[in-house]
Amino acid sequence: MYRVVVRRMIVPNIHELTVAAPEVTNAARPGNFVILRPDEAGERVPLTIADWDAAAGTVTSVFLQVGASTSKLARLKPDDVIPTYAGPLGNDTEIAHFGTVLCIAGCYGIGSIYPVARSLQEAGNTVYVLIEARSRYLLYWQDKLRGVCTRVIEITRDGSAGYKGHITRLPEILILEKIKPDRIIVNGCTFLMMKASEVTRPLGIKTIVNMNPIMIDGTGMCGVCRLTVGGKMKFACVDGPDFDGHEVDWVEFLKRRQTYNPEEVQPLRRSGCASHY
Repeated sequence: MYRVVVRRMIVPNIHELTVAAPEVTNAARPGNFVILRPDEAGERVPLTIADWDAAAGTVTSVFLQVGASTSKLARLKPDDVIPTYAGPLGNDTEIAHFGTVLCIAGCYGIGSIYPVARSLQEAGNTVYVLIEARSRYLLYWQDKLRGVCTRVIEITRDGSAGYKGHITRLPEILILEKIKPDRIIVNGCTFLMMKASEVTRPLGIKTIVNMNPIMIDGTGMCGVCRLTVGGKMKFACVDGPDFDGHEVDWVEFLKRRQTYNPEEVQPLRRSGCASHY
């Protein structure tokens, strides 16, 4: 059994979960994920690692409360125990001296981009972080991110923080900020990753996306996370989760994301389950 150290809502419907799992901290790397279950009857939930503390033996992830399983996670309290916490899983994010790297993140991806930015900075890169949301109140970890990059740039749909608009403004923002990335890394929802890949393709900037959202089993056995990359079938959990965003078949991927809507979203709506603080 694994003890919950922290479970708190950091912005509406986005939660920070820290679990005591010292064996995971010994091997955790940027881009890795863990598989956990909220209870003995719960399904396996993959969460990208957002931070870890080897001295304390704790691992932190950030998740979005969206369905029945994540609603169970959102009800956890400090000192609760969960039956499953396996990891680290997945291939590491490639960390090397690329030059200038732009990390783009939204939603739960703001958390998971943190160890990526930190490691890239440690590797001698000039790192910029762009975080996006519908409004200012959905942004978080800005101070933490500022500690591992040259500058944090914000973009909000309503213009309440930073630039107004969406990631489709990226080419304009790069000019205004005088940033010429050698590589772009995107973590977050499927729409963000897809749109970022679309706008960077004509710019000729290699863009890496983290395809965690459709994982279930996490070991390649269930086949749910299969996707087409560069015309070949891949499994996000064992071949990724990082892939070249310009090679992902986004149309196919978006269709696959809807597969478990009846099992996840509809039961949550019928239950009338509210957000949990």
